[in-house]
Amino acid sequence: MRAVQVTEFGGPEVLTPVELPDPVAGPGEVLIDVERIGVNYADTHQAENSYLAPSQLPLVPGGEVVGTSDGKRVVALLNGGGGYAEKAVAPQATTIPVPDGIDDLTALSMLVQGTTAWILLRKNSHLEPGESVVVHAAAGGVGTVAVQLAKAWGAGRVIATASSDEKRALALELGADVAIDSRAEDMTAALIEANDGRRVDIVLDMVGGTTTDQSIAALAPFGRLAFYGMAGRENPKPVELRNVLGHSTTISGMWLPHVFRLPGNVFGTALTDLFGLVREGKLKAIPGGEYALSDARGAHEALRSRQTVGKLLLDPGK
Repeated sequence: MRAVQVTEFGGPEVLTPVELPDPVAGPGEVLIDVERIGVNYADTHQAENSYLAPSQLPLVPGGEVVGTSDGKRVVALLNGGGGYAEKAVAPQATTIPVPDGIDDLTALSMLVQGTTAWILLRKNSHLEPGESVVVHAAAGGVGTVAVQLAKAWGAGRVIATASSDEKRALALELGADVAIDSRAEDMTAALIEANDGRRVDIVLDMVGGTTTDQSIAALAPFGRLAFYGMAGRENPKPVELRNVLGHSTTISGMWLPHVFRLPGNVFGTALTDLFGLVREGKLKAIPGGEYALSDARGAHEALRSRQTVGKLLLDPGK
């Protein structure tokens, strides 16, 4: 089969098209004929071995695919990679039938990025009606869903940040009340100004570094910052507990694999809810571009340079 393999850790240049033997499903697994592959920011960390879960070489990156298994259309989360290929093996427990009316783009947009936005708002930040929500990287895969969910669930004011006029326009189209430049020198002041002079209740942050530091400083009493990535590849400053106490601040992290350790089927509940909102016309997936499997390097270059919006896909037939 055609696949993309990493034999040494690094940037997009280490993604190499190769021919590999077809994978074989073991107990509790299914073999999927892949139709489209989802590209996530985590894949860029996986390729350079800077992800939360250490990578092992040689590596076929990719954590999500949509395709067919035993004649049924499914979308699946993979275990440790293997998605950048014409065929993939997935745990049966994280292989989900795709409902009628849900296309490949939507299925992949909701599987990781949609459920991430759902969990950030429902479980990390416990959004209440009327609260203000800041969505950093609002034109990205998680951000585009989070903006729509926050509005659908009654946020009082949704503040989007993005790096270009086009991205900010997209965030406004999706329901944000205001969109500001993510490159603002003083993000604390910019967020408070965007919230009509009031400190903000919730911040969803996958940037890291100064953005995180200044976002924490913009939180209102009992404000919550949910941290779920580090696209800027820069650590925020250490948080002093006395400041958390002094401002009644909550700072949480979210890594999607931990959701599967919770009682009940939180992941399944989130995905069902998201698909339902799509069918009701309250939520839509944003296409970010489709790349040939052989050009996975180009997809990673675009993603890392923050040129993209929405959901990026790879076509294993090209």
